[in-house]
Amino acid sequence: MYNRGKHNRGDNRQIRFKCTLQNTIGDVLRSRGWYEVKEDSGDWDFYWADVGWMKEVFDHCYMEEHMRLNHFRNHYELTRKNLMAKNLKRLKKQIEREQGKLEGAKCDFFPTTFELPSDYHIFVEEFKRSPNSTWIMKPIAKSQGKGIFLFRKLKDITDWRKEDSWRVDGTRDDREPVENYVVQKYIENPYLIGGRKFDIRCYILVTSYIPLKVWLYRSGFGRMSNSRYSSDSIEDTYVHLTNVAIQKTAPDYDPEKGCKWSLTQLRTYLLAKHGPEAIETLFRAMDDIFVKSLQSVQKIMINDKHCFELYGYDILIDETLKPWLLEINASPSLTASNQADYDLKFKLLHDVLTIIDMEGKLSGKEKNVGGFDLLWNDGPVHCNDLTIEGSQAPPYSTNTALGCYNDRENNLKKHMRSANKS
Repeated sequence: MYNRGKHNRGDNRQIRFKCTLQNTIGDVLRSRGWYEVKEDSGDWDFYWADVGWMKEVFDHCYMEEHMRLNHFRNHYELTRKNLMAKNLKRLKKQIEREQGKLEGAKCDFFPTTFELPSDYHIFVEEFKRSPNSTWIMKPIAKSQGKGIFLFRKLKDITDWRKEDSWRVDGTRDDREPVENYVVQKYIENPYLIGGRKFDIRCYILVTSYIPLKVWLYRSGFGRMSNSRYSSDSIEDTYVHLTNVAIQKTAPDYDPEKGCKWSLTQLRTYLLAKHGPEAIETLFRAMDDIFVKSLQSVQKIMINDKHCFELYGYDILIDETLKPWLLEINASPSLTASNQADYDLKFKLLHDVLTIIDMEGKLSGKEKNVGGFDLLWNDGPVHCNDLTIEGSQAPPYSTNTALGCYNDRENNLKKHMRSANKS
């Protein structure tokens, strides 16, 4: 493969791409005028790969300076449910040790979590301290709500009881080992809209871990359950799980109407109910979750200049307006459920590619690109024209505007005009 490096301004040579997915991302890549190479070709500039390719091929693949890839090598440190919990717990302990328990309490944004069967006996102690609580079981490496269930009695999870593999009579227990799960304290007081539970899907783009550089997309959506919430019916997945893959199997699901609100709709609704101060506090707390979760893996993530990652964060809000991190996805669904969903994901992915800047059109100093706002750049990013009277600047970014209106088209045109002048 010849090394043609990053495209210079005015360079009209086609960028060669590979893509393992047949959904919105393929449409976006082709819409930019890039050239698609065959799946077995090693002659590419940009590769939108699946996580299986990363595991099997990445370590054996030589990459030229200019090549770009959509996953970090050990992305699973943040996106596997058990590893996410382990890394967040470690960050909390580190902050408590260095800055005190008050600062460490700022990491209390994920539910009490244990891994089963390895933590079974520790979990039982916690379970007995909260005898009337509801718990939720999740397989550590599955998505779309597969394998999830709620329980209130230990007898419902006896399969995950950690026991010695040798019987009393000296023979070995050869039963098939159970699949690893995480068990979490279920948040029983979710914020409800129209009596229904929802969570929020947000999109985060990380272009570097050292230094940490993080972009937050303004658009996203709230995923509503199809049934009214009740803590009594813990067996009803349509009540408790908001995953679209689950909800679309409901008998009365409408694929065109769906179960989604845009983040703009959701923010507008919350503002009307609670006022700007409470909602600003909520969204800044979400910024805090994004940054701290990424910092929890910053030192162990294999930073590679060829790699970037688009994460899908799932956030639940409780009735006190406290945000909770449910999980982080390394491969957020790019398949559209309807036209509005397609438009959101097409623009999202288009803006990801603009920031990755294979064409060499950006200066590198931008704070807003399309629908993305720069959240963190080796430190908090503050908006240039923001004035705060009578108070200190907040510790995290004032440059983000999750769910706010954004003149995306004009923003992109402005960057293109700047590129043409250079």
